[in-house]
Amino acid sequence: TYDDPLDSPRATQGRAPDVFRPGGFVPMRQHRDSDLVDFVIVGTGAGGGTLACRLAEHGFSVVAFDAGPYFRPLEDFASDESEQDKLYWTDDRIVDGANPLQMGSNNSGKAVGGSTVHFAMVSLRFRPEWFKSRTLLGYGADWPLDWREMWDYYAEVEQALKISGPVTYPWGPKRPRYPYRAHPLNAAARVLAKGCEAMGIGWTETPLATLSAPRGLAHPCVYRGFCVTGCSTNAKQSALVTWIPRAIAAGAEIRDLAMVGRVETGKDGLATGVHYFRDGQWRFQRARNVVVAGYAIETPRLLLNSANAMFPNGLANSSGLVGKNLMAQSNQAVWGLMEDEVRSYKGPPSLAITEHWNYADRDKDFFGGYAYMSQGPLPQLWANTQFSAHGLWGDPLVAAMKAYNHVAGLKIVGEMLPQESNRVTLADEVDQYGLRIPRITYSWCDNDKRLIEHSLRFMSQALQAAGARDIWSQDDDTCHLNGTARMGDDPRSSVVDADCRSWDIPNLWICDGSVFPTVGGVNPSLTIQAVACRTADRIRAMARRKELAAV
Repeated sequence: TYDDPLDSPRATQGRAPDVFRPGGFVPMRQHRDSDLVDFVIVGTGAGGGTLACRLAEHGFSVVAFDAGPYFRPLEDFASDESEQDKLYWTDDRIVDGANPLQMGSNNSGKAVGGSTVHFAMVSLRFRPEWFKSRTLLGYGADWPLDWREMWDYYAEVEQALKISGPVTYPWGPKRPRYPYRAHPLNAAARVLAKGCEAMGIGWTETPLATLSAPRGLAHPCVYRGFCVTGCSTNAKQSALVTWIPRAIAAGAEIRDLAMVGRVETGKDGLATGVHYFRDGQWRFQRARNVVVAGYAIETPRLLLNSANAMFPNGLANSSGLVGKNLMAQSNQAVWGLMEDEVRSYKGPPSLAITEHWNYADRDKDFFGGYAYMSQGPLPQLWANTQFSAHGLWGDPLVAAMKAYNHVAGLKIVGEMLPQESNRVTLADEVDQYGLRIPRITYSWCDNDKRLIEHSLRFMSQALQAAGARDIWSQDDDTCHLNGTARMGDDPRSSVVDADCRSWDIPNLWICDGSVFPTVGGVNPSLTIQAVACRTADRIRAMARRKELAAV
C-alpha cells in the first residue's frame, strides 16, 4: 500500500518494477546502455533516491543504480531480526584507528532505498546556527548554504514524507505544524519525559517518518516494533516507498543489483558514464552527467577507484579531501531497570526526544551538541548488547534477559567534529567484483570524548530521576556516517560547491551525506533529502540558463 495516486511497485529482486497509476500498472521505462541519458545516479538512498525523483519530475532522463535488490516490503520483509540482515551493507571493509567504527546495520544499507529502508525514521532539522558553525559558534566548518533556504526545503520534505510530529516543536525558529499528528507515547518514551521534567529541561514527541494516520492506500503504523529491520507494513516513509515510486512514475529507471565500480571520464576531462556489474558481467552506461550518491564510505571509494591518467588521485580530488573529514555521530546510551513493565519494543524505537543540549551553549565543556531519545531495542539486539557489554553467555544471559521487559534506555545522537585524519582510503584487498575495498580510519578527538562524558553523566541522572535502578552506560557506540566529500565555497578546501557540483569535473555531482561539512547533533536523513531537493532545483535552473553542458 502506497500513497495515492501511486501504489506499490510490483518489484522483485532483479526484475524491473511496475508502478500503479489510475487505470492500472505502468511498466517502468527501460534504457539501453548505449542510450545517452541525462543523469546516471549511483545510489538510491536519501540522497540518490530523492534526487532521482526530483530530476525525473523536472523532465530529465534518469537511470539510478543500486548494488542491492529492489525489495517489496509486504512480501519480502519478515518480523525476524536475523532474516532482515539482508538489508545491511556487510561487504568486506577494513576498520582501524584508535576508535574503529562498527560497520553494517547501524550506518549503511544495501537495497533500493539505501539506509532509509531500515532507518529509525527520526526526522529532525539542523539548528540554524550549525550551517555557520565556524563563524557563529567557533568550531567545525561553515556550510555554503543559508539556513532560511534550507528551512523551505525541510518543509517540502516533511510534507513529502508526511512526518508525524508535535503541534509545536519547542526548539529553534517557529515552523508550521507537522503534516500528521504525533504518535502516542509508549512507556519508554514516558520514562524520558519523566526524567527531563525532573532535570528541568524540555522534551517532545519525536518527529518520525512513519504514518500516524492513513495516507491514501497506506495504513498507519501498527506499533509492531520492527522499524529498524525494515517495515513490512509500508507505514515507514522510506525512500523506497516515497521518492522511488514517484521517480518511476516520472520516467526514471531504477536498476537494482547493479554494482557501479568506476566512473569513466573522456579526453576532455568530463564524465562520460559508469561501469557497472550486473547479471554476471561488466557493462557501461553512457550519461551526460554522473551523480555519486553512495554515502560516506562508498562515495569516496568509487571516486578513488575511478583514478586515471588525468586524475591520478581519484576524481574530484584536486583539494586532496576526497575521503577525508569522515564524521560518525556518537550514539552512547544509558540503561536501567524500572519497577513496572516497560516493553520498550512496542512502537517505533524513539518516540520521545530532547534537543536541550543541541540548543544550549552554556554549562557544557564541549563544542557542538547532542539530542537524546527513548529507546526500544529488539530482543536479539538486546541479547547481543548484554554479551558485548557484560560478557554474559549461557545461564547468566538467560537470567539477564528475564528482565528485558523492565529495561528503559536513553541514547544520544551526538556531534563529532570533522578531522582530516578520520578518513576513507583504499586497501590493497579487493572484493567480489575485483574492486579495492575501503579502509576506514577513525579516532575520537578530545571534544568528542567530552561530549560523550557529558551525555552519559546527564542521561544517567535523568534515568535515575525517572525511577530507574541498576543503571549502566554503553559508551562505545556510533551511528550515521557523513563527510568525505564536503561542500564549500572554495575549491581548495572542499570537494563540491553549494549545488553539490564537483569543482574539478563540471558534469560530476555528489549528493548524499558525504557532502556535509559538519554533522550536528541530529539524525541526518532529513537534511540529506532537503539538500537533494535543492540540488535538483539548482540543476533545473542551470539547464534553463543553458549552463548545463549537453542537456
